Amino acid sequence: MKVGILFSGGKDSVFATYLARKEGNEISCLLTMISDNKESYMFHTPSVNKTKLQAQAMEIPIITQKTAGKKEEELEDLEKLIEKAIKKYKIQAVVTGAIESVYQSSRIQKICDKLDIKCLNPLWHTNPEKYWDSLFANNFEVMMIGVASWGLKQEWLGRKIDKSSLNELKKLQKEFNFHLGFEGGEAETFVTDCPLFKKRINVLKGRKIWEGNSGTYLITKTEFIEK
Repeated sequence: MKVGILFSGGKDSVFATYLARKEGNEISCLLTMISDNKESYMFHTPSVNKTKLQAQAMEIPIITQKTAGKKEEELEDLEKLIEKAIKKYKIQAVVTGAIESVYQSSRIQKICDKLDIKCLNPLWHTNPEKYWDSLFANNFEVMMIGVASWGLKQEWLGRKIDKSSLNELKKLQKEFNFHLGFEGGEAETFVTDCPLFKKRINVLKGRKIWEGNSGTYLITKTEFIEK
């Protein structure tokens, strides 16, 4: 089946891409929403402009759509994006990285129903600890580029998550009770390498922006490394 991936560049959308291909689907394109609202109800925003690098690394076409990020109205922009993918790439389904968010999944499903295509959620209700094990087992390199939870301080920004740092996160999760998979928006991630990448992305420079109890890591300089 020809599918389009609702793609933010974070671990969930990249792993959903990996699973969709593993299950035999043709990844026709990536679909990225670029929101002006960093508090968007629907879409990941830190370093979302870097999804084009990931698309290049995977050699998969990408379509982007801007949105003001207003609640519910941003869904109209998402519908436009999916319509473009249907017209240009003949996609038959949209794949999401949703794990537990009924708010997101139900709205995407409604758009897909309207456009008469399928909505696939390969990560739905995945256990977060087992999920991290799967990411490591499949050689995913994941960088933290946003934090918005008690217990997650600015030293996490720009940090790669490996088995050692995951153990730190588990301890913090028990103390501060956030979702280990960051499904509640506690953190945002960026994938720099995985089996889908023909080239690895090396982040050379970045800038931390900290405001109150949350922050982002803006990736400013990268290079491709041959694998």
